[in-house]
Amino acid sequence: MKPRRIIIITCLLLAACSIFGAASAFETSESIAAASKVYVSGVTFEPAAFFTGDIGTATVSVTNSNDALSSVVNHASFGDQDIRVISRPYDSTTHLGPHQTVPFAFSVRATGGDGIYSPDFSLSFRDANSLSYRSLVEIDNRPLEMTITDMPDAFAEGKKKTVYIMVSNPRKNDVRNLYLDVSGDGITTTSSRIFIGDLAHGASVPVNFSFTPYMETTAVLTLNYDNGKNPHTATKSIPVLFGTDKKMANPVMNNIEVKSDGAVIHVTGDVNNAGLEIAKSVTVSALSPAVPQDPHKMAVVGALKPDDFGSFEVTFMADPPITTVPIGISYKDAEGNLYSATQDVRISSVGHTVPKTRDTSVLPTIAGILVLVAFIGGVFLYARKSRK
Repeated sequence: MKPRRIIIITCLLLAACSIFGAASAFETSESIAAASKVYVSGVTFEPAAFFTGDIGTATVSVTNSNDALSSVVNHASFGDQDIRVISRPYDSTTHLGPHQTVPFAFSVRATGGDGIYSPDFSLSFRDANSLSYRSLVEIDNRPLEMTITDMPDAFAEGKKKTVYIMVSNPRKNDVRNLYLDVSGDGITTTSSRIFIGDLAHGASVPVNFSFTPYMETTAVLTLNYDNGKNPHTATKSIPVLFGTDKKMANPVMNNIEVKSDGAVIHVTGDVNNAGLEIAKSVTVSALSPAVPQDPHKMAVVGALKPDDFGSFEVTFMADPPITTVPIGISYKDAEGNLYSATQDVRISSVGHTVPKTRDTSVLPTIAGILVLVAFIGGVFLYARKSRK
């Protein structure tokens, strides 16, 4: 063998021995024992449950339970094909001191469908074997739900109505920053955006909103919320059709009595609420051609609950030959919308009293008699004087 080749082989062997010796110097029984007491003490995901396509954070907490020994980590990685890491792995050296906990955070994207996944966390020690740990995380594509709990049977043009809904979170994690948008052609709202806040998993919150329709249309509810930092929406449509609301208040008059006091007519009775909602600010008055008179030009009955009643009295004048007079009822609903109804009341049964006036037809007769008496008296006196 040539001397030059022998020198090259010798150098390579010495280099290999030095490298092996250095590696053996790092990996000692003490370092292996220290690494054996390093463990994964916790894994958290934000959000706790993902929608497909969501981006979030996986944080793995690693704890060194040694009392006096430290461990050195030189690489950490996380993820699998369904929970993919979109941040760089940890390639720098990290020291874990005794009783120290170090978090390793990874940005991840959920790419799988509904289900539970177990991405792998791998931790490499500089002078010991590696540590591997699998955690569980769920991809859940269930959105938040909106359920209508109360709404009118029908809507009316230009009348404000209120709809009550329940917003529920069927997911296994909390969601944040909820707000509701109400929109639709031909409607106006008191507030087009209603802030709700955060909603815990399995929880529900009541929400109500009011709007005024000016045409038959569709009201669209859009629920916006964040899953982690990922925006999501849920929608619901409400048909807005005009008609008669079967539940609305329905004040009707009964027990009506009609009396007259000279030219003034008194109408008394009761107003009953035959509807299913409260009638507010109920008033009763006589309408044209009647002319309201004191002391009861208008009767204020007030609020009437369903099946409740209140008494009223109105006074007015009506010239002949009027035999019926419309009595009007006005009231408001819970939203302040004004409604009115009329009911005809017969007044002919009490007649019309005409004010008494002095009869002057006999005055000429009385005057004539007085003149005749004076004339006869004058003739009589003249005749008597002539005899003398």
